[in-house]
This record gives sequence, structure tokens and C-alpha cells, in this order.
Amino acid sequence: MESYDNSLYESIEVRMIRPSQFPTRRPDPKDSPELEALKASIRVHGLLQPIIIRPLEHGFEIVAGHRRFAACRSLRWRHIPCKIMEFTDKDAYEMQIVENLQRKTLDPVEEAMSYRRYVIDFGWGGVSELGRRIGKSEEYVSHRMQLLKLSKNIQENVSNKVLGVSQALELTDMNLGGRTQELAQEIIDNKMTVRQIRQIKNEMKQAESFDYSGLESRQQNARQSSAAREASIVKRSVVALRIALSRLDDLIERANRDDGGNERVELVSFLMDMRTQVHTMIDDTLKYKKAHCSDR
Repeated sequence: MESYDNSLYESIEVRMIRPSQFPTRRPDPKDSPELEALKASIRVHGLLQPIIIRPLEHGFEIVAGHRRFAACRSLRWRHIPCKIMEFTDKDAYEMQIVENLQRKTLDPVEEAMSYRRYVIDFGWGGVSELGRRIGKSEEYVSHRMQLLKLSKNIQENVSNKVLGVSQALELTDMNLGGRTQELAQEIIDNKMTVRQIRQIKNEMKQAESFDYSGLESRQQNARQSSAAREASIVKRSVVALRIALSRLDDLIERANRDDGGNERVELVSFLMDMRTQVHTMIDDTLKYKKAHCSDR
């Protein structure tokens, strides 16, 4: 973003200031812990940093400092210290993004939505242009925007830090319909790593290709419904076993790092035996699937 030398510092009446018409984040609830903590700090120490506003034809608009403004208004301040600067809509929006990134007040989904509005809704520039303006790589911006391909439920899990960004990104290139949500829940429940997710994805894609190729040409609806339910159960069995296999691999790797002498050797041998059994179970399940699901 460009630098400006036209700033002024004034105490402005709260009633003359309005929120941005292009917000980059959702406003905090009035009783949110973050807002309450900020109010307590301002009540004791005052406003340590003025909000940034820009003049409009009538009054002023917040460019940066929405949470500080909300806290001061909640404390019934009549005037608030402001830094007044001239901004275009585009520059004001960029300033909001940069400030929120620096303060880490945007969750990943809010960040992605901000980028999409800049690039697609407002058409102010491409991904590379936006990345350059806010100090992020093109890949970073593009990956964040990929999160918006996911369902609202999965996005909420990302926003609430139940599901990590790197984990969620592994779900954006999948075309499994409702099974994407199933896999997301498996990731959360089993705290799966990216490596484990990729292993499961490969298995699910193979199962999807195997079970559903040519399905539309089969006309017996009742039979298809029954076959689909059976296939789904078998596929989920394979997924569950794959998760168990991946978990065992991690445990074997951890056991190999320990210096436990004979006890370590026995433990590794025990785990390897379990791994062999699980692998055999996977093979048996795949054989069952081929024998009982392939022709339905």
C-alpha cells in the first residue's frame, strides 16, 4: 500500500463515526470475552492507540479499530481519539486486512472471505496483486480462498480451531459429496495428521471409483439402495482400518526412537504383529467388497 502524509489527530464525537461499509471481520458480540477484556484495559489505561478513520461527505468511517471503537462506545465515551486520513475504498479495505493480519484478529475463514471480496466481488486486483499489497505470497492467499469451497459446517470447525487449516485444505480437492463431511469428522475425532489424511483420501477415492463407476446405468432402484448402503459400510470399515494402520505406524516409529533395550524390541515386535493383523483385515475387507459389492 502507498504511504500517506495527510494524517491528522483529533478527538471526534462518537456519533459522527460509522463502521466500515466493507468490513473484513464479523463484529464481536457485546458480551464477548475479547471485547470485555479490551473494555477493562481501556477503563484502566485509556485508549493507547487511536482508531484510524477517513472523512466522508457526512461524518467519518472507520478504517482500522472497530473493536476499540465498539469498546469505547460501550463505555459511553462521547469523544474518541482518531487518526484521520484520506483513503480510497480500495486502500481502506487493504488497510483493514493488513491491520487485522498484524493483530491476528481474523480467523482463517474471515481471512479467506476478505480475499475473495477483494479479488472477485470488488474486482480490485488478482491474487498476486493482493498478496503483494498485504505482504503475503500468492500461494498463501490462494490457499486461504480454497477454504471457501468447503461446507459451512467444516468452515465453522476451522473458525473455531477444531480443524486446522492444513487439515481442511486436504479436503478442498475432494469430490465425495457427503463423505467429505464424514472424513472431516474422522480427522477431528482421530486428530489425524496431514500424512494420515492423504492416505485415507487415496483409499476413499479408490473405493469411490470402484463402487460407483457405471452406477447410473443400473436401473433397479431398490437393489441399488441396498447395495449402496452395504458398500458404504464396507468402505467405512476400510477407512477405519486404514486409520488404525496409520496410528500403529506412528506408535511403531515412536517406539523405535525409545531406548528401552529388550523391552523396546518386544514392544516393537508386538506392534508389528498387530500391524500385520490389521493389514490382513484390510485385505479381507477389500476381497469382501470385490466379491459382494462390485456387481450391484
